[in-house]
Amino acid sequence: MVQKKKKLVAVAKPEVATEPKRRGRPRAYEPDVAIEQALALFRKGGFAATSLDDLSEVTGMNRPSLYGAFGDKRALYLKTYQRYRDDYTVPMVAIFKADIDIRERLRRFFDAALDIYLTGEEPRGCFTVMTVASDAIADPDIRELVYRGFADVDDAFGWCFRTAIKRGEMPDTVDVAALSQMASATLFSLSIRARAGVPRTELDVIVKGAIALLCGPAR
Repeated sequence: MVQKKKKLVAVAKPEVATEPKRRGRPRAYEPDVAIEQALALFRKGGFAATSLDDLSEVTGMNRPSLYGAFGDKRALYLKTYQRYRDDYTVPMVAIFKADIDIRERLRRFFDAALDIYLTGEEPRGCFTVMTVASDAIADPDIRELVYRGFADVDDAFGWCFRTAIKRGEMPDTVDVAALSQMASATLFSLSIRARAGVPRTELDVIVKGAIALLCGPAR
């Protein structure tokens, strides 16, 4: 008796959904985080002393990725400086909007600056004064940014003093431009002293004395 061969029935396999292939490499970094990391490095060593290898190590990005995301080292440096200025502006806006007298406004202004200068394990002072100003010597674009940065600080203090005059807190005979430049000079001095490791308590004493000189006798 001959057995008939059984016919093999093909069983359909269930379809498995497959994701479409992605082109290129996905970004394995956050640009904002990378800029903050690069900013900390530039603030510590400046432009010339910070290498691409240093930036690659601190951001976790290789050189091609750095170039693709930010351009060359100089372009990244300028982006970090802009980030620094943006971060500096945030607390200052609140001070300008507050309904406070000139002495309190200046005190908060200097205090906010010291908070920035003394941030981190090592005091770094102002990025503009301590680092970017030195790099500006060889780069006209950076020099222009520094010049504008100084002018913005003068303008900010000028607004403070003009507002005080309008509120009757200071006489209208004061030289607003001179007072603004003196206040800026105090700010820059605080940066240098902070970078040198002068304690916050001593810096606060300087602030108190500067405000007394800038505002004159209480009215």
